[in-house]
Amino acid sequence: MHEKYDPSSIEARWQQAWEKNRIFHVAEDPAKRERAYYALTMFPYPSGDRLHMGHMRTYTITDAIARWKRMQGWHTLHPMGWDAFGLPAENAAIKRSVHPATWTWENIEYIRDQQMKRMGFSYDWQREIATCDPSYYRWNQWFFLKLRESGLAYRKEAAVNWCPSCQTVLANEQVERGSCWRCESTVEKRNLLQWFFKITEYAEELLTGLEALTNWPEKVRAIQRNWIGKSSGTELVFKIKNHPGEISVFTTRPDTTYGATYLVLAPEHPLVAKLASPECAAAVAAFVARMKTISDLDRTSSELEKAGLPIGAMAINPCNAEEIPIWTANYVLYEYGTGAVMGVPAHDERDHEFARKYGLPSRTVIRPEHPVAGQPAAAYVEPGIMVNSDRFDRLSSEEAKVLMTRFAAENDFGKPRITYRLRDWLISRQRYWGTPIPVVYCERCGTVPLPENQLPLLLPEKVQFTGLGKSPLLTAPDWVNTRCPACHGPAVRETDTMDGFMCSSWYFMRYVDPDNSRAPFDLNKAAYWLPVDLYVGGVEHAIMHLLYFRFFNRFCYKQGWVPTPEPVVKLFAQGTVRYHGSRMSKSKGNVVSPNELADEFGADTARVFTLFAAPPESDLDWNDSGVEGAFRFLNRVWRQFHDAKKILDVAVGSAPATNVASRSAKLADREMYRQAHLAVKKVTEDLERNFSFNTAISAIMVLSNALGDYLREPQVNSAVLADAVNKLVLLLAPFAPHLAEELWQQLGNKGYVVFAPWPTYDETALEVAEIEIVVQVNGKVRSHIRVPAEADRRQLETIALADEKVQTQLLGKDIVKVIVIPKRLVNVVVK
Repeated sequence: MHEKYDPSSIEARWQQAWEKNRIFHVAEDPAKRERAYYALTMFPYPSGDRLHMGHMRTYTITDAIARWKRMQGWHTLHPMGWDAFGLPAENAAIKRSVHPATWTWENIEYIRDQQMKRMGFSYDWQREIATCDPSYYRWNQWFFLKLRESGLAYRKEAAVNWCPSCQTVLANEQVERGSCWRCESTVEKRNLLQWFFKITEYAEELLTGLEALTNWPEKVRAIQRNWIGKSSGTELVFKIKNHPGEISVFTTRPDTTYGATYLVLAPEHPLVAKLASPECAAAVAAFVARMKTISDLDRTSSELEKAGLPIGAMAINPCNAEEIPIWTANYVLYEYGTGAVMGVPAHDERDHEFARKYGLPSRTVIRPEHPVAGQPAAAYVEPGIMVNSDRFDRLSSEEAKVLMTRFAAENDFGKPRITYRLRDWLISRQRYWGTPIPVVYCERCGTVPLPENQLPLLLPEKVQFTGLGKSPLLTAPDWVNTRCPACHGPAVRETDTMDGFMCSSWYFMRYVDPDNSRAPFDLNKAAYWLPVDLYVGGVEHAIMHLLYFRFFNRFCYKQGWVPTPEPVVKLFAQGTVRYHGSRMSKSKGNVVSPNELADEFGADTARVFTLFAAPPESDLDWNDSGVEGAFRFLNRVWRQFHDAKKILDVAVGSAPATNVASRSAKLADREMYRQAHLAVKKVTEDLERNFSFNTAISAIMVLSNALGDYLREPQVNSAVLADAVNKLVLLLAPFAPHLAEELWQQLGNKGYVVFAPWPTYDETALEVAEIEIVVQVNGKVRSHIRVPAEADRRQLETIALADEKVQTQLLGKDIVKVIVIPKRLVNVVVK
């Protein structure tokens, strides 16, 4: 009897060996430059003290790929670190009355040592980073200064998204359906002085760059394309009656200008208060105040009822000099376009709905080219023929777009324009646990950046955490009050900290050179490893992290610091893990602990189940019986291996495995040889085809079943058996690395299985020499026969009728006919 499969002792032994010998550490080797491969998972927030199997699935996916790539001969970088700054850590620390630094570092230690290492992830821990470490956030501050020098970081007063629960500002991307992305509180609008990064400067190249990202999920590209929101159109200028000002309107439909019957300003537009008549002022002010409590996303939702009111002023249509009323309404945003739109009820569905509600007039200026009687009285939004448009009548509407824009430009009331939905990235946060912004405010010099030799600007340790009101940094007067680096007079520091997404926008660059104290990273090392070959993470990051780090990479590319404009070659978006009908989440109480799972079944079982239970890009429904099934499978492999090893330990003189592909070899030997090589082909192709782990592991299970059948043969070919066992262990290595490492060593191999060459297959072995078909007599199965795979109908009939069991059934009977279905069955009809 062989020893029982004991994952706890096996896994602990190999984890210790891997760590002691630092086998996953890689350095830049010029000889391996063409085989360099960078595999990366989005790093975790250590704001909680535990990770669950929903997190672990993501890390397991990347780890399996990294291990497979190493076996294929790739010089693989696979690092891990911690996205350690941000509101969750600060809020958790406040709740527990501990300092955020203490809470964060304790969590990092536990997650790294008790969870990630326990799962056998093959990280290069020598490259570990934590964004809350001054050695890291020093370079956040350095990048801020470089962006400011390039005109891409600026400060302005703006209406911003304010979370009353988190007591901080949120970027537009962090407002989800009108609520805070973290705590789900309703977001309000406030006017504050804030720092921004000018991501809009990169809007066009971020948009066009998506076309080159062919190895990114189309869903992510579509989300970013929509968020950037490019619109090509015309900017028109409407004069204001009895007022010296003007209102600029952006429209993609200049052909409908003659149909404009009213004009709408965003509630935040500064002209609303200025133009409101005395009779309308109070109602307008109340409406504007109410709009501040509604998010931009909700205001532009198709489900929100459109609402507005006239402000008591008139605008003049520049095309026909008609006076039209000025309104303010909830569906116009000040930050989009010009903050003003012209209302054309006859040719815009939203305007049509609004005009019907408030009794505003509608004028048709485009009709269908082929009108149909009885058309519904709705907005006509398709191309057509111009009417009621003066000199442009009878033109096609598409022609009119061009000619009317030209006419507006020639008469100084318009011009072509391109706008984007994308807004500049708001980075100011009114919290403590983030990167301090490296500027001071001096009465004499104004806003003054810190010189680079004063970085890092450290966070003060002694502050008061209340979770309410202004930034905790304001409670550290010795830190706030300082000297101006320019004139050395009194100054105060900026007390906002940077958005946590600042940290994750360039962290992949820091991994290539994490200990550099002179620069964020060495340019030669960046050129060696970048761009990231594979990036694994959730699609929910499409318009925050994944957009910001594309912007950051493009900025660095223009400075000559990184080799490519895009940061990642292939983005793989994994599905979520669901348990008891909803997404696995600590807040919902439906999590599965990786520690408890490893204690009961072993880390390899947890890995195999998460990779086998569903395609990696799909959601996985957690199933406890499926975990037990994965454990039984690994136990079966363990038993089969030791049964095979007993045979191999005493075997002598068997023919080489390659010889059994010949037709003179035993059928069982040929079939085992074929199954082993078929498994290699199937697993390799499944991994190459978008990492189809579930079908790859299924192919390994088929190989295990075939090995079990072969071991029950009265006599086996030891060379064939050794070939099958070796391939089984190698194929299992990316998925169950501890077990594979143990079995690999027991086979007497030197070195680690993770660096053993990935198995290859023999094409000739895949040919099926013989197949088994059924023989029936009068429709009842009477025998099974082995026949040449390519046997024709006559051969199949001859072999079937010669079968001993069939002949017994034919005694004393006449054959009426023989039905042959090639490669399936022979049915002999008798009477």
